[in-house]
Amino acid sequence: MIEQRLKELDIVLPEVTSPLYEYVPVTTHAGVAYISGQVPRINGKIPYPGKVGQEVTVEQAQELAEYCVLKALSCLQAEIGSLNNVEKVLKVTGYVQAADDFYEPSSVVDGASRLLEKIFGEKGRHTRTVIGVAVLPSNTPVEIDFIIAIKERAK
Repeated sequence: MIEQRLKELDIVLPEVTSPLYEYVPVTTHAGVAYISGQVPRINGKIPYPGKVGQEVTVEQAQELAEYCVLKALSCLQAEIGSLNNVEKVLKVTGYVQAADDFYEPSSVVDGASRLLEKIFGEKGRHTRTVIGVAVLPSNTPVEIDFIIAIKERAK
């Protein structure tokens, strides 16, 4: 279902990479997957480093937000075996490295929200928090974490 949908949308998930710091990409408990903050690092680099509204446009940051989704889904798939086991995207929290006079960080994370709905349909609609921040790791414009309900594995 979902994996077929990815093919229909011509979406290829990126390869899972090991975290650079001391944490795990995904933790599951009681039918819920908690996915660590995803940074849009491609081949070890942030394609558009800087602050949104200064060095980075909203459109570039939305593209990076979409890549955060793909990285998260890749990590989730590795943890639970198949994205067909996703029940519902529950919550998305986005952090946007924003210029002092940039007041629309929500528009950046809209890129991620739209992609989740495109992939999962109604199951992709979620609650959300977006926070504008001064600094993010590796000078990335966006970092996003996810909480997703999953089918519990038989014991």
